[in-house]
Amino acid sequence: MEELLKLKYYDNTIKEYLTAVLILILTFLIIHFIKKILLKRIKIKIESSGFNKYNYIEKSVNRLLIPAIYLGAIYLVLEYLSFGKQADRIISIVSLIILTYFIIRFTIALIKFLLDRYFQKQRGVEELQRIQPLYGIINLIVWIIGLIFLLDNLGFHVTTIVTGLGITGIAVALAAQALLGDLFSYFVIFFDKPFEVGDFISFDGKMGNIEKIGIKTTKIKSINGEQLIVANSKLTSAIVHNFKRLEKRRVVLKLGVTYQTPFEKLKSIPEMIKEIIIKNDLVQFDRGHFAGYGDFSLNFEFVYFILSPDYLTYMDIQQKINYDIFEKFEKEKIEFAYPTQTIFINKSE
Repeated sequence: MEELLKLKYYDNTIKEYLTAVLILILTFLIIHFIKKILLKRIKIKIESSGFNKYNYIEKSVNRLLIPAIYLGAIYLVLEYLSFGKQADRIISIVSLIILTYFIIRFTIALIKFLLDRYFQKQRGVEELQRIQPLYGIINLIVWIIGLIFLLDNLGFHVTTIVTGLGITGIAVALAAQALLGDLFSYFVIFFDKPFEVGDFISFDGKMGNIEKIGIKTTKIKSINGEQLIVANSKLTSAIVHNFKRLEKRRVVLKLGVTYQTPFEKLKSIPEMIKEIIIKNDLVQFDRGHFAGYGDFSLNFEFVYFILSPDYLTYMDIQQKINYDIFEKFEKEKIEFAYPTQTIFINKSE
C-alpha cells in the first residue's frame, strides 16, 4: 500500500494527489456549513430585526468570503503539488493578483460598512446620502494603492512609477483646474453644509429645491419645473439664500393714503392696521408708524413677522391682511393714494 502511495505521476505522488483531493473536500464541507448554517442564521436575523447590518453581512459572505475560500483551496492544492518551476511561477503570480483583488474588494466593503454605520448612528440618513459621491473617490484611491502594492510584489520599480504618476498628476491638475475646483467645492458643501438635499434655495435670481449634490455639479429643481445643473464652485462663490432654515419671515408693509384724509382718521390708521395684523395666527406684530410725507401720499410703514418658513402659509396670511385692510379702508372711507398731479393755472387778465 505504501509503495502504491509513493508512485509518481507528473512529479507528484499518489499520496500528494489524495491530500489535494482531501483539501478540496474539506473546502466544500466548509462552504456547505457556511451556506446552510451561517447564512441561514443571518437571514433569520434579517427577518426578525430588519437591520441593514445583516443584509450587508449576507452580501459580503456571498460575494467575498465564499469565492475567497474556493480560490484559497485551489491555491493550497496548487502550492502543495508541483508542476515545474515555470508553472509554479505562473501560479504564484496569478494567486497574488487574485489575492490583491480580494483584499481591495474587502477593504472597500469594510470602509463602506464602517462609514454607513457611523453616519446612520451619528449623523442620520440625510448625511448618509450626502457621502454617497465620496465612495467613488474612496474606491479609486484604494484601487490605486492596491495596484501599486501588486506591482511592487511582482518586481516592478514602484518608485519610478509613483514619480511618473506624480508628474502626470501635476499635468492633469493644471489641465483640469475647473474640475478640481468643483471637487473642492463639493467638500466645502459636504463639511460646511450651506444646504442639503430637499432644501429650497435662491441664488443669482434662480430658485428651486436641491435634488442631488454630486462631486462636480448640484442638481436643482427650479420653481418653473426645469432641472438646473449648477457647478459646485458657482454655488460656493454665490450668495445662497436657504429658505428651509428660515424660522420666520419679516414683512414690511407700506401704505399710502391721500392728503385729503381727515386728521382723526389719519391718527387711527396705525392702530387700525395693527388690529388687522394681530388677529391672524402665526403673526407677531413689531411696529407701525406714520412714516412720512410722499409726493402724492401720506406714507405708513408696518413691520411684522410670519412665524412659519412655508411660503404658501406666508402668502395666505399676506393675502388675508391685504383683503382686510382694503375692506376696512372702504368702510372708513379712507382712500388709497396713487400717483397724481395737481396743476395750478394762473389766469392773468
